[in-house]
Amino acid sequence: MSPSPPLPRSRILFLGDDIVHNPEIYKRLTSQFDIIQPPLAHLQRQAFIQHLKDRTWGDFQAIMRPSWHTGGEMGRWDRELIELLPPQVKVSASAGAGYDWVDVGCLAEHGILYCNGAGASTEAVGDMALYHIISVFRQMTHSSLAARSTDPKRFRHAHHALPSQSRNPRSHTLAILGLGNIGFAIARKAHAAFGMKIIYHDLVRKNPEQENVVQATFYENVADMLKVTDCLLLATPSTFSGQPFLTKETIALLPRGARFVNIARGILVDEDALADALETGHIAAAGLDVHAKEPDVSARLAGMSNVTMTCHTGGGAVETNVGFERLAMENVERVLSKREALTGVNGHLIAEIGKRKLRNGVQANGVGGGGDGAGVRYDERGGKGDGVDGKGDWVDVKRNGVDIVGSPTS
Repeated sequence: MSPSPPLPRSRILFLGDDIVHNPEIYKRLTSQFDIIQPPLAHLQRQAFIQHLKDRTWGDFQAIMRPSWHTGGEMGRWDRELIELLPPQVKVSASAGAGYDWVDVGCLAEHGILYCNGAGASTEAVGDMALYHIISVFRQMTHSSLAARSTDPKRFRHAHHALPSQSRNPRSHTLAILGLGNIGFAIARKAHAAFGMKIIYHDLVRKNPEQENVVQATFYENVADMLKVTDCLLLATPSTFSGQPFLTKETIALLPRGARFVNIARGILVDEDALADALETGHIAAAGLDVHAKEPDVSARLAGMSNVTMTCHTGGGAVETNVGFERLAMENVERVLSKREALTGVNGHLIAEIGKRKLRNGVQANGVGGGGDGAGVRYDERGGKGDGVDGKGDWVDVKRNGVDIVGSPTS
């Protein structure tokens, strides 16, 4: 009796440049799966669409984008792209903690689990937040610009004027909107380094053990939290609607002279309202790692010496890139091997859709609901993660008259 022919190997569509940091994991992948890596020219949107229509890369089962710097040339993964994917696709794993560039709901409709790079950037973003916190309290940008001007008059002015405008962060209240992995890392660092008092708002309160680590106080009413805030920090994901959280109305709830830091998403901020508040002194200083219309930056805000700006480099560290690569590859490997994904985002949506399909007598794709299964476990609140760094699902709610956009789901 002749032996059975070997089963065909699963195929991975690899988007972007070569693996740099984790060659041993990539070697392991190549021993198990067939990997197709199109040239970057084929990833431009119109070319990419045509290749999907032509089935140039065959019936692949997974999509892998291990680097944030390349592999996204096709732009937003919307319904136009997703509906062209082979029906065999089970998982799409990408670098990056946020996922506002991909329609995870549409992926769920097609039974495709989306996995992000949440956790890889936590330390880096936490460190960047500390930089912005100390800058807005100590007016670091004003001092730095005056020194770099090489103008003795500007130097002397800053030297004499800034001490009366600067405060030590210690014992001041840091209000964090979103206490997920990144939010908690920031709280831990600010509490340990500066002795700041931590208060927070989240759609779901953290357990007492986690709160006790940083002596955090939970505010169910976000308006009440804003009223007692010395420095407001956003660590919550953006929303499908794209509506900002920081507006003229929410700024009015802050005490005069409060500070503001955003390491989350630029579209959470009405930048004109922020500039108005900075000009009047209602907000004393702002630190912005993210901007509403990147790569374009608000000229009004850029011209203010009490605004610290960075180029969305909060997660920009070698360690982050190492983690992004590893998570993208390991998530794909685990799902194709019918094991639990490490950082699945939309598995709960797949499970819900799968249940509906089963009730209607239709078998799901098999990832998180119905078919052959990939061993993905999720709870009803957005799965394994915290939402704040892109591991949960976006929620739009109003609480006490304040629009809490993008608050994390756990």
